[in-house]
Amino acid sequence: MGQSGTQPKAQTPAENPCIKPAPMVAVEDYTGPFHRTVLWIARKPEIKTVHRPELAEGRICGLTSGQKFHLFVRNTFEPITVITSAFDAGIDQAADSDPTFGQGMEGYGKRLGAAALDRVSSDFFRTFFFPVIFRQDPRYYRLGHGTTSRRFGHALAHVFVAHGDSGNKNFNFSEWMGTAASSALGNTYHPGNRRGVGAAAERIGISIGTDMGFDALREFWPEVIKTLRLPFRTSQPPDTAKPAGPPR
Repeated sequence: MGQSGTQPKAQTPAENPCIKPAPMVAVEDYTGPFHRTVLWIARKPEIKTVHRPELAEGRICGLTSGQKFHLFVRNTFEPITVITSAFDAGIDQAADSDPTFGQGMEGYGKRLGAAALDRVSSDFFRTFFFPVIFRQDPRYYRLGHGTTSRRFGHALAHVFVAHGDSGNKNFNFSEWMGTAASSALGNTYHPGNRRGVGAAAERIGISIGTDMGFDALREFWPEVIKTLRLPFRTSQPPDTAKPAGPPR
């Protein structure tokens, strides 16, 4: 016998529902003097940091390939990044690293260019190229609660554990392969670099250790801001905890 009437369609929930992370510090959030300078410094640790909004539950929205490229560009060309490259070049000049570059303004200019290329290549591989290949989120996920030792351990573990685009956790291939690729590329424009496996391993170890330290800074950055007594507003817009669909 045929069935009379029509059967109602089954309703399917939104595919892979996720929530938006809390917004980054904006110019309007700072109420003290020297707006631009303070924002250059204070915003840098937040660009690649994911902070879960209060009372929000669920998976943080991942990034599309285009969003990862935008994140790479934004993080690389922040004014503070340029200033840091200039500082690194000055240290290398004083230590006479890459002696083939020479001294004087010409030598400093070469070191500045190499330092800038180091940061661009590192960010390209670790924020865009390998995260797209391995489908990993290049951002740091701030824990933001618990004991100091637990949060510190969470920060140090990030170089080993990454969030996948689907929300799962896996080995941070993007960090290690990106660092290795950047180090290998650096040999092409650092003629004074020591060659060999040992020298490469040393450079990779220093880079990984630096990233671990910066992840610890990202984890405790809200406390650092409070300690420095920088007048930032801490209230979040009321809609930041609303669920959102996957990024398009």
